Amino acid sequence: MDWGPFLPDSLLLEIFLHLPHDAVLKAGLTCKQWQAVSKDEFLWRELFYRYYRIPRSAPRHPSAVSWYREFKRLYDCIPCVEVQTLREHSDQVLHLAFSHRGHRFSSCSKDCTVKLWDTERQDGNISLVHSSSMRQFNWGYTQFSQFNPDDTLLLVSGVYLGPHHSSSGEIAVISLENYTLLSRVRNKPYDVFGCWLNETHLISGNLHWIGNMTSCSVLWLNKAFQDIESENVNVVKRLFKIQNINASTIRTVMVAHCRRHDNPDLLLDYEAQSQARRQKAEQDNQHHPLLFDLATPDSEDEEEVENEDEYRNDGRSYSFSSARIPQLTISGLDHVIHSRKHVGARELQIETQVAQMMGRAYTKAPDSSLIDPSEPREGEDKTYLLFTTGSLTYSPHQIGIKLIKPDQMTTSGPVLGEERSSEEFFDSLDHVIDIHGHIIGMGLSPDHRYLYVNSRAWPKGCVISDPMSPPPIAEEIDMHVIDLKSLREERRSLRAHRAFTPNDECFFIFLDVSRDFVASGAEDKHGYIWDRHYNICLARLAHDDVVNSVAFSPADQELLLSASDDSTIKVWRSPRMVRLAQASPRQLRPRSLLPSWLLRHKSNSPFASSVNGKTVSEGWKKPSDGK
Repeated sequence: MDWGPFLPDSLLLEIFLHLPHDAVLKAGLTCKQWQAVSKDEFLWRELFYRYYRIPRSAPRHPSAVSWYREFKRLYDCIPCVEVQTLREHSDQVLHLAFSHRGHRFSSCSKDCTVKLWDTERQDGNISLVHSSSMRQFNWGYTQFSQFNPDDTLLLVSGVYLGPHHSSSGEIAVISLENYTLLSRVRNKPYDVFGCWLNETHLISGNLHWIGNMTSCSVLWLNKAFQDIESENVNVVKRLFKIQNINASTIRTVMVAHCRRHDNPDLLLDYEAQSQARRQKAEQDNQHHPLLFDLATPDSEDEEEVENEDEYRNDGRSYSFSSARIPQLTISGLDHVIHSRKHVGARELQIETQVAQMMGRAYTKAPDSSLIDPSEPREGEDKTYLLFTTGSLTYSPHQIGIKLIKPDQMTTSGPVLGEERSSEEFFDSLDHVIDIHGHIIGMGLSPDHRYLYVNSRAWPKGCVISDPMSPPPIAEEIDMHVIDLKSLREERRSLRAHRAFTPNDECFFIFLDVSRDFVASGAEDKHGYIWDRHYNICLARLAHDDVVNSVAFSPADQELLLSASDDSTIKVWRSPRMVRLAQASPRQLRPRSLLPSWLLRHKSNSPFASSVNGKTVSEGWKKPSDGK
């Protein structure tokens, strides 16, 4: 049969340019000519920028081999399909943490348990391996956990309940070989959380009030367990002693091992993207978050009561089984609240001024040669201690950075400040980055080059006259990106998630970063996923309540977990992996983490074809509108 003359490729390309991407894929199945034109690079470049609404000044990802594959990566490799829901917790789930191998993860909850989960079952389901209740140690709940670098020990941080309803933090170290408790360490206040420095040493905090609004935070290095030689070796050592003013305290410590960053896991063209954002801001002063919601359904201390170092909450009675502890009580602000009732504002202002003068006179000067990013030492790796702090008000609004020297990596050596002169009572911060807002979350990129920070912004140009009355905070959550190589903020434009609690009830929302993506929880009952390079929101993950934590598997960024106040942990997989499970169940690897019910479903993709008698999808599912 004579079909007549074919359309010229140029005309066919022009037609395809006016079609949506799914129609282009369908048209490519018509004949060889149409298939060739449907894979044209110029076509998919135009479709890419148009569909994802990315400014054309933003370059393609450096590792991308084609525009077609880059389009499909953002569409098909986002962990946005719910494949399993874990309901073993009986109360709000607050935090999730993967092992470095990705074979297990831990969860912390208001039910005061820490649970360990196996991700390598043959049937693909995640299963509960172990559960430990911390109530026997007088804990109120567990709030944070972290595997040590070789995945042999688990750090668990929680709220320790003392006499008179006072509260402080405590850290427990659990062996993952036999699940025995190896040690317990004080942690005050408890939103310091704690973290591993290396395989055998962890960092904790303590807080001492030295005035009505002035305090001192001490960061300790602790050996995780006591061995036979412990009588001759120090098991604890003071790392830093830092002065706090205006009711601020050090919180949320984490360690970044910065290994020169010769091969960063993500190369970002900040200049091009900054220019693109300025152009976009000129066109539209009001922010409209872009959501590409793929296959997601619509939804909506031991207590020192005898002295001024006492740490207790603000007098309100909390039920740890259901009520969330607002951040107001996390830093012992009851001390400040009590002082304000008996001390005038003028006296408090004078105290702050005196504290600042004493700090300048008795603080050890920073060594700029150690922290200056403009003068890196050849072949030198750096270890930074990162934490939230403040100088204007009690709400955390600054990132503090302190360099940890090689001789500080172990508890051996000088103890309790023996190396410190009498005129160097405090340690100074090596670097401070002001976020100009209330910080509610932090996470490191896999190579520890970039620090991602969740914050709720203060109004522009605001002036803080009372440290106990911080500015109102925005409902929108901004995600800042800080380059730890240059020690500067690179951009602040990741936005889509929201929070609604006021300053004095703000709580931590944990975020996580993979090679290509960054994810965060939110108070709007969703988790969110962004692409790190293009700076766009790709998916929303629905829960029935606040999403507190998210975690990517280190072994596979197409697997994501989310934890919520609805007492569940949800397991999310990418459409690509779900489709592979449907098409070839016998070829699944044990770590696929897809429940068996998925394997019984056939592909419903309109772009599926038959290969060797099996159904294989050649396209990908169209995302919903994100509403």
